[in-house]
Amino acid sequence: MKNSTNANYHLDSIDKEIIYMLMDNAKTSLAHISKNVGISTTAVHQRIKKLEHAGVIENSISFLNPKKIGYKVISYIGVFLDQPSHYPEVVKALKEINEVVEAHYTTGNYTIFLKVLCKDNDHLMMILSKLQKLKGVTRTETFISLEQGIYRQLKV
Repeated sequence: MKNSTNANYHLDSIDKEIIYMLMDNAKTSLAHISKNVGISTTAVHQRIKKLEHAGVIENSISFLNPKKIGYKVISYIGVFLDQPSHYPEVVKALKEINEVVEAHYTTGNYTIFLKVLCKDNDHLMMILSKLQKLKGVTRTETFISLEQGIYRQLKV
């Protein structure tokens, strides 16, 4: 069970080093972390559990490289809604579109800003067609990523 308080969790230098090692490779062994940070494996395990309980570490996952499985087009799509009240139902529908990997409720021109992975431009056109048919969506604006210059997690 995660801690539900909104208070910031204080990270000391050992916590940060553990987090950096796990961010670099979530499969890093407790023994390897222990050797590098200078505390016992039991202490490393306890710290990781505390970080998880506090919600600092949410999960340990392996990242899939979309290009290796044929998803070569990364696009960002600004979605305009006729009324912000349509947001919950549109997000519910977006969750059913596997290629939509992120959706953000935003300020500015777009009501929702999406990150979408597609195999090619024809696939992207199919996804855009689905998006534009959703109730409440008035139009979309698409940006295709040519290169991802930075890909990282936040360093604390």
